Amino acid sequence: MTSARGRLPLMALAGVSLLAALWGGLGRLGWPLPRLGAAAVLEHGPLMVVGFLGTLISLERAVALRRRWAYAAPLLAGLGALALLLGLPVHVGHALMAAGSAMLFWVFAMLAWRQPAAHLATMGIGAALWLAGILLWHAGQPLYRVSPWWAGFLVLTIAGERLELSRLLPVSAWGRAGFLLATAVFLAGLLVGLGPFAAGVRLSGVGLLGLALWLLRHDIAWQTLRRAGRPRFMAVCLLSGHLWLALGGLLWVFFGRFFVAGPYYDAMLHAVFLGFVFSMIFGHAPIILPAVLGVGMAFRRAFYLHWALLHLSLLLRIGGDLAEWMPGQRWGGLGNVLAILLFLGNTVRAVAAGPGGTHEPD
Repeated sequence: MTSARGRLPLMALAGVSLLAALWGGLGRLGWPLPRLGAAAVLEHGPLMVVGFLGTLISLERAVALRRRWAYAAPLLAGLGALALLLGLPVHVGHALMAAGSAMLFWVFAMLAWRQPAAHLATMGIGAALWLAGILLWHAGQPLYRVSPWWAGFLVLTIAGERLELSRLLPVSAWGRAGFLLATAVFLAGLLVGLGPFAAGVRLSGVGLLGLALWLLRHDIAWQTLRRAGRPRFMAVCLLSGHLWLALGGLLWVFFGRFFVAGPYYDAMLHAVFLGFVFSMIFGHAPIILPAVLGVGMAFRRAFYLHWALLHLSLLLRIGGDLAEWMPGQRWGGLGNVLAILLFLGNTVRAVAAGPGGTHEPD
């Protein structure tokens, strides 16, 4: 499993969760598709966050740690999502997912033991939020109360990675204090939300906005934006993702009382989970996938197609949400799915071309 070929089954588990989540998401939007089973629709969020993103992040960290036992984290997370899809008793899926998230936390603990650093602590807190969300879900909390914790897992994991790279820039002590303050405000919102939920969402929204502004100010992507080819593409993805995070924070602040269901809830979730998170995935894939799978990957201008489709369709979807215009939400959601599928297709094509393929400039 520690070899590149041995990681393919873990990638396959993540891929199954992604495709099932996309199918279920279209079903939730009212598109008349054949049903894969109730779990694909009912568990759309857990399949995406735990089954796909959790497995993928855990796999990346296991590769970084270079310890065989660390691969238990993506394996357990992926099997937990598969258990949901197969209709096994809910306790089985929850237990596997909780074990996977706990293993990821331990991975970060080991990395921090090797090299104590703020960015590793930030990502470790993110893993703890992933575990806390699963435990809240297992305890019977509705998914709308769990989703801020899972958003924290993804946001802090990504923000921690960007914080690490910010060491290459002259960030002042006050600048780093701003990152810690925004993170603390977000975490305080999660704790407040255990009581008055809407107030907690709004406070966490302030933290998200603070993190987005910090990233927009200090991300090294502003430097790589000046370079052609893959570095510029990655920078465009990262900076556009930060803008979606800022919008998500604003939506959480202004519409926190609607964080239950309905179009405003859809907008608040997908500004973060799609706009921010998938922008990061698009941007990091040309580096992470070759490292995880041990393959070469040529840059192609076609990558801008899935980036543009994601953002245009998400603007339509969130605009439809805020205007309570269902056709915009439905067609925007379909565009989101097509953007992700196009991303997968473009990635496979780039991997097939290998490192000897044409590295196209911008």
